Amino acid sequence: MKTQVAIVGAGPAGLLLSHLLHLEGIASVVIESRSREEIEATIRAGVLEQGTVDLLAQSGVGERMKREGFVHEGIYLRFGGRSHRIALSELTGRAITVYAQHEVIKDLVAARLAAGGQILFGVKDAALFDLDSSSPKTRFHHNGKVEEIHSDFVAGCDGFHGISRPSIPSRHRHEFTRSYPFGWFGILVEAPPSTDELIYAHHERGFALVSTRSPQIQRLYFQCDPQDEVKNWPDARIWEELHTRLATGEGWTLAEGRIFQKGIIAMRSFVVEPMRHGRLFLAGDAAHIVPPTGAKGLNLAVNDVRVLSQALVSHYRTQNEELLNMYSATALKRVWRAEHFSWWMTSMLHRFHDDTPFQHRIQLAELDYIVTSKAKAITLAENYVG
Repeated sequence: MKTQVAIVGAGPAGLLLSHLLHLEGIASVVIESRSREEIEATIRAGVLEQGTVDLLAQSGVGERMKREGFVHEGIYLRFGGRSHRIALSELTGRAITVYAQHEVIKDLVAARLAAGGQILFGVKDAALFDLDSSSPKTRFHHNGKVEEIHSDFVAGCDGFHGISRPSIPSRHRHEFTRSYPFGWFGILVEAPPSTDELIYAHHERGFALVSTRSPQIQRLYFQCDPQDEVKNWPDARIWEELHTRLATGEGWTLAEGRIFQKGIIAMRSFVVEPMRHGRLFLAGDAAHIVPPTGAKGLNLAVNDVRVLSQALVSHYRTQNEELLNMYSATALKRVWRAEHFSWWMTSMLHRFHDDTPFQHRIQLAELDYIVTSKAKAITLAENYVG
């Protein structure tokens, strides 16, 4: 099997890259270890920056997003029992759109299949070869047979646990990691929205977040021990904890409902440098992870793909390698900006095991500075909207 770009992973990065290349007449084949049903049902965060929204719309896959997504022109910081609105649009001229990642994936899969694109689901034992050559190979099992893709380039878009990054020899990889001593306990609940915009809450017992997925389904998180177990949290205990951390004297109430999903996610920051080895280019979670406090994961993947697709188009149109050679440095500049912002938001809003009363007061002082200083509010808003 031959193609111009072999893409490993049918997440947002891989699918959007395939779509953007198709629009420029560049052929690709996407392989994915999971089934279509699995990738379209995995519910993850969905705060889209203005730039992400614009790219999806401009590339023809944003119609449902514009119809069903929630445009938010601000967010709330809640601390000391009071809410403070950060007016994103007023401060930056841009907004965010809440539209779940699995919905983005559905739109991209539908677009690729409608255009006759090749997405091979359920592949096994994938491996990459000859990455330093002009014809790298992607070998895997599919439908009981060994298949091999010969391509000009390989895009590794298969996430943190995928095969792409480990295919780069360790001597050529520089990895930067920070693990956080807490996780997020997340729930999906059948309930009407409790807020018109996201709430980021700082509390003595730990962080909490109120988000939304649809008019009927809400997404709530609270900081927890990453080694804790879901079975230790019956519904009544979850609601008690959320009410405590989100309490305010402003007449606000948290809407309860049937909890139909619970899970604990670990928190870490990770970056690999460079994001290229030979003819292999990494994008999305294969190259970097951010704690979700900054709402940057999906948006970073989209930016990687934006940069990579432009570089590949330049190569095929002019045979110029300059943008391909610059890909890693260009992408990493945005990655490290997002890593810093996500680390900053996480450090400001969460309680750490070794927190002292001094540290707690420092967090409150910084939060108060944000909501009383327009310059500081702009800093947060510019980074949040992208």
